[in-house]
Amino acid sequence: MSRLFNFSAGPAMLPEEVLARAGDEMLDWHGSGMCVMEMSHRGKEFITIAEEAEQDLRDLMSIPADYKVLFLQGGATLQFAQVPMNLLGGKGKADYVVTGEWSKKATKEARTYCEVHVAASSEDRNFTYAPPQEAWKLSADAAYVHYCSNETIGGVEFNWTPDCGSVPLVADASSHILSRPVDVSKFGLIYAGAQKNVGPAGLTIVIVREDLMGRAQKGTPTVMDYKQQAAAGSMLNTPATYAIYVAGLVFKWIKRAGGLAGIAQRNLTKANLLYGYLDRSAFFRNPVAKNDRSRMNVPFVLAEPKLDAEFLKGAEERGMVQLKGHRSVGGMRASIYNAMPFEGVQRLVAYMKEFEARHG
Repeated sequence: MSRLFNFSAGPAMLPEEVLARAGDEMLDWHGSGMCVMEMSHRGKEFITIAEEAEQDLRDLMSIPADYKVLFLQGGATLQFAQVPMNLLGGKGKADYVVTGEWSKKATKEARTYCEVHVAASSEDRNFTYAPPQEAWKLSADAAYVHYCSNETIGGVEFNWTPDCGSVPLVADASSHILSRPVDVSKFGLIYAGAQKNVGPAGLTIVIVREDLMGRAQKGTPTVMDYKQQAAAGSMLNTPATYAIYVAGLVFKWIKRAGGLAGIAQRNLTKANLLYGYLDRSAFFRNPVAKNDRSRMNVPFVLAEPKLDAEFLKGAEERGMVQLKGHRSVGGMRASIYNAMPFEGVQRLVAYMKEFEARHG
């Protein structure tokens, strides 16, 4: 059976050559006689895998030496609590920018630990844009400023990096990490679940500036203390070993694809093809402000919602799955992460043209 074009928001497609490599090494990794899943996380074989993965990620993102890279668990959702637990540092307030479902969830969780000041929100237009910097009302006494740099559900992406002065900037970058270059030095902390652009579900990446560690509030569980995890090489407990291994293969795949500059160009080409058709269509519509459209997650609606089921059925018959929009917004959503080939977007656009010709 040929592989489908999987437009899922996550867990998402992985590069075929990465899957093939993992398959080849399933029973015997580099002559060790073991699958990576069977290895001790403290054995020399897995330590090599983890160290290579970290170095490749540092190379790809040009991560400065004074930042720690942590391979954790619990998804981005656990970071909604872990960030305030570690970064408040005795302060009682944090600023949050609310641009969709994920930043709303992060804001709600943070209120358990501190006063949350909503510095900006796009709820007034149903989360269809990214509030411009001049609209942000930042607090001088905030411990940090948190935002979701790409909202998976609404398809809103910050195509610029906010300036928060001396207050650390924290980004939930789960759904567009490694999709384009980013200046890590402008952030205090970046976190991301792996299951979109990095690897299997179960791994969470945290990139944190060293001076922000060691502030964990009293009662923070040991495994949630960034400083202790960094000191233990992310191995206070057994890490998500196989997910780290596959992520390492993905990092090498990105390097071969021209690094983040090369991947960014590929993603721009895919996004331009899909958005270009949506802008010309009288039948399909994308609700997001043009300057704030996500390159990763493209929501769209049909002129006649009653045709949604027929559209999805036809897409599946043509080898395209997981195009149904999130239940909170409806419609359709095409997630076109790094591993989605250009041919997948071509097939989707061709089908949309065919569907519009029949029903438009």
